Amino acid sequence: MEIILATFSALFSVVNPFGAMPVFLTLTQDDTPAQRNQQALKACLYMVGILAVFFLAGQYVLNFFGIRIHDLRIAGGLMIMRAGFELLSPGASKKKISPEVVEEGQHKEDVSFTPLAMPMLSGPGAIAVSIAMYTTSLSYLDMGLILISIVLLAAVCYIILRFSHQLTRYMGKSGLSALSRIMGFIVLSIGVNFIVSAIYALFFTER
Repeated sequence: MEIILATFSALFSVVNPFGAMPVFLTLTQDDTPAQRNQQALKACLYMVGILAVFFLAGQYVLNFFGIRIHDLRIAGGLMIMRAGFELLSPGASKKKISPEVVEEGQHKEDVSFTPLAMPMLSGPGAIAVSIAMYTTSLSYLDMGLILISIVLLAAVCYIILRFSHQLTRYMGKSGLSALSRIMGFIVLSIGVNFIVSAIYALFFTER
């Protein structure tokens, strides 16, 4: 249970589905409710596939390029910290993807894979967290629990995107801005933790 909660909380903060709501509403503004729900469902399913693949195979990719997990944690921590700083500033959701990508997405019938699944939901930060969660000490049960937490995360993201119209009206711009800043602080803390734990492991546990 602790693994599920830890994985879910870390990924939820980085994925930040609330920050994806404005872009999702913009890209699906001409869709019917049924089409909008289908786009949200497909995007979340793609997110499960992307994060699961990087969790299971990411370590092999690192080994192929000779990158240590601690190196990834430091690089990932820097990216996560940058994302946290951006969430603390106004217009965070617009900074996650470029205006050109949003404009291109408005002319696409299917926006579930890109830009919704990538890079909005499963961007570099979420991928870095997924890869960093894999260690050789994990049992098959632990790996299964982490995959379950990714599925639970996708389910929560789907619910948030499905009811994004209602949530946006209820919370308003000020509420979404305040929530974005809270998420930004949490994301920033996760990035700092990644870097500090990696530096500690490099200097004190690998001697």
